[in-house]
Amino acid sequence: MKKLILAAAVAASFVSSFAHAEDAPKPDNEFTFNAAVVSDYRYRGLTQTRFDPALQVGADYTNNPTGLYLGTWATNIKWIKDAGTIAGQSTKGNIEWDIYGGKRGDIGGGFTYDVGGLYYYYPGNTLANSGVKNANTFELYGQVGYGPGYFKYSQSLTNLFGAVNSKYSQYYDLGANIDSYFGTVVGLHLGHQSVHGATAQFSYNDWKIGVSKTFEDLAGITLGVAYVGTDLKDGVSTTPASNGTKNVGRNGVVFSLSKTF
Repeated sequence: MKKLILAAAVAASFVSSFAHAEDAPKPDNEFTFNAAVVSDYRYRGLTQTRFDPALQVGADYTNNPTGLYLGTWATNIKWIKDAGTIAGQSTKGNIEWDIYGGKRGDIGGGFTYDVGGLYYYYPGNTLANSGVKNANTFELYGQVGYGPGYFKYSQSLTNLFGAVNSKYSQYYDLGANIDSYFGTVVGLHLGHQSVHGATAQFSYNDWKIGVSKTFEDLAGITLGVAYVGTDLKDGVSTTPASNGTKNVGRNGVVFSLSKTF
C-alpha cells in the first residue's frame, strides 16, 4: 500500500527533494519511477510482511500545469496468508497493488492541498475464506500542507482490508519532513486508525520517527532508518494481519534503500 504516499511513500522511507532557482522548469507531462527495498513493510504501524523484507516498485505521471496525477505501486505481502493460518483456512494473496490518482496544488498563503482516491488491490486474494471480507479496499483522501508539515485524512468507501462492516473507516495522519544537517531529512508521523462499526480494539494510534539521506554521488540512492510503533497490546491485531504469535504493531526499527528515476 503506498500509504501516505500519495501522499506517499514507502513504509518507513523519507525522501527529500531540493529545488534550486537555476533548475530548468518542470515539463508539462512528467513521468517518474521508483524502487525500494525495506527491512519490514509497515503500513499505519502494522507489519504487512511478518517483519520480513519487501521489494517495492512504482510509477507516477503528473501533469504539472494542472496538478493532476496518476500512479501505481506494488509490493510483496504476507498478512493475507497469515489470516488464513489463524482461521485454520487456506488463503491466497501475496501481492499488494495500489492504483491512485488525484490533484495537488497551492491554496495560497504558503498552504498546499492534495486530494484523490486510492485503490488497494490484492490480485487473486481469498481473504474471505478466513471468515471476513475480500481484502480489496478503496479510500478517498485529502491533505493540507504548510512548509514541512501536513495533515491528511482518509476514509474508506468499502470494507477496510477485509474487516466486516467497516465501511467509512477513518485514518488521521499528522506529520512533517524536515530538512536537517548534512543533507538529511527528519520524518515525523503520528496517526490514528478508527474502524467504523468495529469494537474498541480496532482503534489505535501509530507513530514513526526517521531520518534519511539522498546520496547524489551514489546514483541518487536514498538510505533511511525509522523507528515505528503503535499502542496495540501484545496479541491484539486491528486487522487479520497477524501470524498469531506476534503483535503486528510492536515497536521496531525499519531500514530502507530507495531510488527515484
